Amino acid sequence: MRRSLARPPSPLAVYIIDFNSILENLDDVNGQGTKGETMKAAECFVRCLENEGVEHIFGVPGEENLDLLDALSRSSIRLILTRHEQAAGFMAATYGRLTGKVGVCLATLGPGATNLVTAAAYAHLGAMPMLMITGQKPINSSKQGLFQIIDVVDMMTPITKYTRQIVSASSIPSRIRNAVLTAEEERPGAVHLELPEDVAQQEVEREPIAPSYMRRPLVEHKAIARGLDMLRSCRRPILLIGAAANRKMTARMLRAFVDKQQIPFVTTQMGKGVVDECHPLFLGNAAISEGDFPHRALEHADLIINVGHDVVEKPPFFMNDIGRQVIHVNFVTAEVDPVYFPQLGLIGDIANSIWQLNEALEPQEHWDFTFFHRVARALHQHSEHDYNDDRFPILPQHLVWVVREHLGPEDIITLDNGIYKIWFARNYPARCQNTVLLDNALASMGAGLPSAMAAKLAYPQSRVMAICGDGGFMMNSQELETAVRIGLDLVVLVLNDSAYGMIRWKQQHMGFEDYGLTFSNPDFVTYAQSYGATGHRIASAAEIGQTIDRAFAAGGVHLIDVPV
Repeated sequence: MRRSLARPPSPLAVYIIDFNSILENLDDVNGQGTKGETMKAAECFVRCLENEGVEHIFGVPGEENLDLLDALSRSSIRLILTRHEQAAGFMAATYGRLTGKVGVCLATLGPGATNLVTAAAYAHLGAMPMLMITGQKPINSSKQGLFQIIDVVDMMTPITKYTRQIVSASSIPSRIRNAVLTAEEERPGAVHLELPEDVAQQEVEREPIAPSYMRRPLVEHKAIARGLDMLRSCRRPILLIGAAANRKMTARMLRAFVDKQQIPFVTTQMGKGVVDECHPLFLGNAAISEGDFPHRALEHADLIINVGHDVVEKPPFFMNDIGRQVIHVNFVTAEVDPVYFPQLGLIGDIANSIWQLNEALEPQEHWDFTFFHRVARALHQHSEHDYNDDRFPILPQHLVWVVREHLGPEDIITLDNGIYKIWFARNYPARCQNTVLLDNALASMGAGLPSAMAAKLAYPQSRVMAICGDGGFMMNSQELETAVRIGLDLVVLVLNDSAYGMIRWKQQHMGFEDYGLTFSNPDFVTYAQSYGATGHRIASAAEIGQTIDRAFAAGGVHLIDVPV
């Protein structure tokens, strides 16, 4: 008989403990938080959300959520009933992106939960704090077999920072506190809690856990000294502003750095607006490809101060061995790969890192920005030529110019995904932080309209415009009814080419025949009116600006059909 080759466990092995698992198991048994009045678990759940400052929940409830829904009816939280769970998730993620506080969405079990998957990936890759709450059949005495049941926690694991099924009502305060903390801390993202029907009905005697006060760590002074040495010794420094710089209030420090040091800057798509892009030192958005204006500027630099780099975005430049150096300024260390291996990491609060550099550094006489200034002039001249072309159907660059002219500095545009996203990223000067909302991480179609709705709820004083291709718009167009029902003032610009235009353009560029990417659209004016919105159809380039002004002045939900 063959002996087992497995080694017997070490006597010490039994004492090697996963303390996190033990603590979480204790939560399930004993809960956390002080004792309070006896209440239903669903009521406790809602009180914990109120304790976290939650103001809105977006979603589509099911019968497994009815106890939670009843508790919400008596709370300060506003339920935004949507027409699809995916849209609810996009709205929650965008709300989190804009406020820095967790956005919350709700769905039932099974198909309701699976409809949140795209939104979960959207928040996870885009670093948007979002909490998903899903229902489940009773876990102690279910009489329906596996009807509608899938393992939602297992499904959410790869696309969330934290996912748990709540198995005991007494653990609700600690579960919610942990989920919200995890969602909001750097790098932000999606979290998920499953509340089974029988657990929601349990009686519990718990109070919410108060959020703790925390400050982000600051970069160590020796790293700052190394960064100063690199800045003083280089000749052609350039500043690159990425997605993480747009998540926190770094705008004031970065603007002060640019104004004092006079170092030109480039942004990524998700870094737009951190510094006013009408600034004379702005060199463009890294939105297209090699050879475009900002990419030529980055190639010429011998030192790139890369602020808020996020690996989910398309790389704005590729590192090589020609001597160019990179300072990585971020909340977290760089993910090193063959095209990104920075020589220095300034890891800590971004605004403080930039402030420390700016306080200790004076502009260097040997810095040479001659080439960068040439790039700025060429970019301006090229853009002016495109803006003045008023052909119809409209040229995208001219449309960008018209929209910019008719929106204020703090007004918000939300971009769905299509080729027009690149034109707006490249040619629309963002004047303020988080006024151009686009997704260059998951880059999911269907997010433009829900994102605009969330933006209007977060910033009701700003005018908000969703800009969608006809393909992306139709993926969540049913939310027009939601926008009308909850009384939003919103303008939706639909760019109509009866095709999945970006893929069709790529198909043509690769030399393939035109096949499989065209479709027919409804009459968008009538379609908008059927939901109680107002529809407009553009017949000339000159009408666009006038129609935008009239729509915002009138209030309510307006859809503008623009042939491109």
